[in-house]
Amino acid sequence: MQSNDNSKSVDIMLGNPKRALLRISVPLIISLLISSLYNLIDAAWVSGLGADALAGVGFFTPIFMILVGFGNGLGAGASFAISKYIGEKDNTKADNASIHSILLDIVISIILTVVLLILLNPILNVMGAGQTIGYATEYGVPILLGSILIILSNALYGVFRGEGDSKRPMYAMIASAILNMILDPIFIYYLNLGVGGAAIATLISSLCVILILCYWLYFKKDTYLKPTLGNFNFKKDISMDIVKVGIPASIQLLNNAFFAAVFSALLVYVGSTDSVAVYSTGWRIVIITTTPLLAIGTALISVIAANFGAKNYRNIQIAHRYAMKVSLVIAIVVMILTNVFAGDIASIFTSGGSSARIAPELTSFIAWIVIYYPTMAVGVPSTYVFQGIGKGITAMFQTIMRETGFTLFFAVLLSVVLGYGVWGAWMGIVLGEIVSNNITGVWADWQIKKINK
Repeated sequence: MQSNDNSKSVDIMLGNPKRALLRISVPLIISLLISSLYNLIDAAWVSGLGADALAGVGFFTPIFMILVGFGNGLGAGASFAISKYIGEKDNTKADNASIHSILLDIVISIILTVVLLILLNPILNVMGAGQTIGYATEYGVPILLGSILIILSNALYGVFRGEGDSKRPMYAMIASAILNMILDPIFIYYLNLGVGGAAIATLISSLCVILILCYWLYFKKDTYLKPTLGNFNFKKDISMDIVKVGIPASIQLLNNAFFAAVFSALLVYVGSTDSVAVYSTGWRIVIITTTPLLAIGTALISVIAANFGAKNYRNIQIAHRYAMKVSLVIAIVVMILTNVFAGDIASIFTSGGSSARIAPELTSFIAWIVIYYPTMAVGVPSTYVFQGIGKGITAMFQTIMRETGFTLFFAVLLSVVLGYGVWGAWMGIVLGEIVSNNITGVWADWQIKKINK
């Protein structure tokens, strides 16, 4: 039985794209902020173990991003397929797509676990982990062994978003984050498990999310979708709809991990492992402060896909432009606040021990990196437009263009060729983002006009 609340969410997606965007975005912003807190909480507690421990976790961060990337990417694929079928008024196919996505997640997570465990040490050595490799593996091995929990929890969000429900994932994330806050100090310090304890706390928190979401899906049974094995009937076209957005979206986030790994190696070359600690910690701040923009973009996938399936093409343009306007206001406010309070934010992670030595560099990073935020208000919603209309490969190309193309180019140019060192690497990120976000915005506007014709 489909609940009235979730049927109403579907109706709003098709009838009022602006309202639907806000309705999905607000709980999603809270959910993603809480998700970002996982890394911030881990970093804050791990910083008490010293700068080397913080750098070790930082070196593993790109690999962790691979897991989160596949979870989020497959979740985006699920959102696209499910929302499209709902827009086409084919609920049987939408139910089938939801169970397709869950089974795909399980298979892919098993493959990833085996591959990454084999490649862990070689990857860390190539990145230049050096003396911090012990901390990196101590944190990384438990995370990889429990990777199915991270991938499945992120992907399940996509199933809920596909039906326009972002409130319940938010509740699950709140419970999970509170649990993580309680478990971190217990496992790291009281049980004396160090950085490995932080990893175990993260996995238990991810399991909490899965159990809560499965309660709504399989026990309370009041969701719009019914992802049960009884509704599973393998269909190649459903798998392709999930994969054609989900795999490119995963590769987008894999590319982010590749960028983080290469950028960490660049920082070791022009600076030191302390610079990696600054980058990995500072980037957590970037992630959490830009979360509202990413949430609006993620919400856009469901709204656009539903209207794409229903052939309401005018609503796609309305949703895209509204998303950019709302994002711009948020980006400017967040940019100013982050810059003003950069020192206070940095002090959270550099309050004691050897971590204190990175305080000035971390403050500088946080203050400077925010310059490109307003251009994200154009670039982020525009990339998600392509995912919403099923052009996952185009969205993937745009991300690779931004990260591996423009950003790395400018980072190497400024830090190595022109000799500005670590500061030049920071500014390379800023320049690369500004250029590529504007290109993506123009591209999306052209694509939407083409659809409307």
